[in-house]
Amino acid sequence: MRDSLNKLCEQFVSARDVIKRAFRWESSYLPPVCANLFVAKNAAPDADSLRACRDLINQNTGIFSSFRGNVRVPLSCMLSMEAEPEAKFTKALELYRQLREHFYASDYLALAAFLLTDCDCTPERIARGKGIYRLMKDEHPLLTSSEDSVFAVLLAWSDQRDEELISDMEECYRLLKQRFRDKNCVQTMTHILAMEKGRAQDKCGRVFALYDAVTQHGGKYGRHYELPTLAALAMLDADADTLARDMLEVDAFLSGQKGYGFWGIGKKTRLMHAAMLVSDEYMPRKSVDTASLAGTLALILAQQMAMCAAIAASTAASASASHS
Repeated sequence: MRDSLNKLCEQFVSARDVIKRAFRWESSYLPPVCANLFVAKNAAPDADSLRACRDLINQNTGIFSSFRGNVRVPLSCMLSMEAEPEAKFTKALELYRQLREHFYASDYLALAAFLLTDCDCTPERIARGKGIYRLMKDEHPLLTSSEDSVFAVLLAWSDQRDEELISDMEECYRLLKQRFRDKNCVQTMTHILAMEKGRAQDKCGRVFALYDAVTQHGGKYGRHYELPTLAALAMLDADADTLARDMLEVDAFLSGQKGYGFWGIGKKTRLMHAAMLVSDEYMPRKSVDTASLAGTLALILAQQMAMCAAIAASTAASASASHS
């Protein structure tokens, strides 16, 4: 493994362990995804700061607030990296209030409100996001839900017409469904791909090429909540074979770390974590405009949604086992 990737891995494990100590009673799926937030910014977490930011969220929201769901820990992590966390959170709460005028409450919407505080999120932009969401709903009325509304808002920064975006997503959906059966995850993938310019066939081809390259190198990538992260990685500036080799090298490193062994997080989730770290290696450090920043935010959202899905799945499995 080259030095730059090895450094990311070491930063990741160190950050994960600090977050685990700060939030001892939270799900084991939270610390790794939250650790990647720090790795992506080349920052290190501080346990006291993390807990202070968690308290800040609790003090400024009600017990049933969306900010207190599964995204509270990720939000605490992101707030801890801010120079003025109180001001940042106040701004996020106000933006969330504006978003709630158009969308249903959800953990994802709370996360989006925080992520969009640095963007020019005008009422007109939010209204455009609502229009895009309605078009999504028209195409897939049963499939489209609160998580899709977040991507609809991000797509409001696209310079393509709304109808062009929907057409691109539908073509991607048709192509991706030929390989992947999880309709909800496939739809999320189409939102991520719609943020990239180009023909649907070419974009989906890059996803297929990366998935196949991982398989050829001996990996077995998940076909459910892990897929959107793979789609985002496939859009970065590197060929599929290079990305796949990097993923498997990172996966091999993680396999020797505490929490990733036989009794730890499963192999498919571990490989998704490897994809997250590889994305840090290739993600442009400076976004030249909000449209390109939207792609970065989409990757963060995809990772957080995967985390929430994994927590939900593990909770359901535990409940099932306790009643059997």
